[in-house]
Order: sequence, then structure tokens, then C-alpha cells
Amino acid sequence: MPAPARAYVFGRADEATHPDSMRATLAELLSTFIFVFAGEGSALALGKMYPADTGVTRPASSLIAIALAHGLALFAAVASSINISGGHVNPAVTLGALTGGRISFIRAIYYWVAQLLGAILASLVLRLVTAGMRPVGFILGAGVPEVDGLLLEIVMTFGLVYTVYSTAIDPRRGTLGIIAPLVIGLIVAANILVGEPFDGACMNPALAFGPALVGWRWRHHWIYWIGPLIGGALAGLIYEYLVIPTEAPLHTLHQPLAPEDY
Repeated sequence: MPAPARAYVFGRADEATHPDSMRATLAELLSTFIFVFAGEGSALALGKMYPADTGVTRPASSLIAIALAHGLALFAAVASSINISGGHVNPAVTLGALTGGRISFIRAIYYWVAQLLGAILASLVLRLVTAGMRPVGFILGAGVPEVDGLLLEIVMTFGLVYTVYSTAIDPRRGTLGIIAPLVIGLIVAANILVGEPFDGACMNPALAFGPALVGWRWRHHWIYWIGPLIGGALAGLIYEYLVIPTEAPLHTLHQPLAPEDY
């Protein structure tokens, strides 16, 4: 799906019912379902293997397992929807695209609703197929202040959305767009290796909301909305206005590179 030109618009009157909008919205719902089912499911699987009431301590390798599950699932989710909806799979990514003028307000609303519904459905299915296990969701680690968790979410989500911009949205991305789903999955996995022991490394309000609603776990929940949304918006604004040039650069000594050479 080619990146649209920068434009701050509410949306055309026919966009709300256009078949392309419906297809893109459905793609976001299904891809978010895929991501949340595997990501949250990996946490439930570890809970099944190492029940908290037995006193068995989870090995350090469980951190790698969670990072891999989220990274691989996001890789698949983005790859399966990038040509239809842009492969956002995350309200923070959608907000970054909106603040950068790469998506209309109507389309953003559709995406947000679809992403939240996809996360809720995935969490409901997980509760059904795991014999009633409550989704784990996200919570701050022991001794981690709320402000630290908030800052961590801002920084990690900024890195994620900046990566999305550079590989999937930037008009100059050229052939780099081919590996965008893989790179996006890798940055999420890397951030989980850093942040999971401290605040769970969410970076995605939908990933937090679905399990929180189905498992009814709301402690510290606001952090996983405010942090990612601030980080996503900052990444969109900074990339659009400080990284992408507003006009073609003037080359006086060298020939301009072809788009595929960037």
C-alpha cells in the first residue's frame, strides 16, 4: 500500500462507506486479533507452565520467549495487512500517521475501533480456549514508579513508530518497504527484552485494553494509553517535519539518487 501524500483532512463524505475503507478496517481488526492472540497467549502459556501458586520461578529464557512471540506475531500481522490498510495494528501507530498527515481522521477512527475490537476478540477467544484463564495484561514491575513506566512507554513507542515511518510510510523508502514487517517486529521484540521486566513493554494501547477488559485488570492501565499515544504522536511529528524534507534537496555536486537507491 503506497504511502499517501501529507494532508490534514477530516475525510471525504464517501470515505465512511467506501469499500476500500471497509476492507482496510477489516484488515486492521484481523491483524490485531492475530497479534494479540499470539502475544497475550504466550504470557498465558508461561503462566500454565509456571503457575504462580506453586512457587516455581520462571527462568530468564521466558523473557526471550515473550519477545519472540510478540515480534514474530507482529511480523505476520503487519505483513498480512500492510498492502490493504498499511499494517498499523496499533492505535499509537495510527495516531502517529494522523499527526503526520498520512491518514484521514475518519480512517483513523475506523482503525482505532477495529484495533480495539480485534484485541477484545482475541482476549475472549484466549479465555475460552484456556479453560477460563484470565488474560494477564500489563502492570508495572515491583518497585517501578508510575512516572518511570510512563517514560519507558513513551520512549519505546517512539522507537517503534519512528521505525514504522522510516520503513513503511516514508515516500523515499524504496525497496526498504519490503522488509518493513520484519523490521517492525524486530524493534518490538528488542524493546520487550529491555522493558518487559519493568513495565511489561506494551507500546500498544489495544494490546493493553483487550486483556484488561476481559481479565478485568485495570491497575496502572492509564500508563499503557498515555505513554504509547504520546510516543507515537511525537514520532510522527518529528519524522514528518524534521526527517522528511519539505522540498526536493538541491544537488550541485552529485546526481540525485533514484528512489530505489535510498
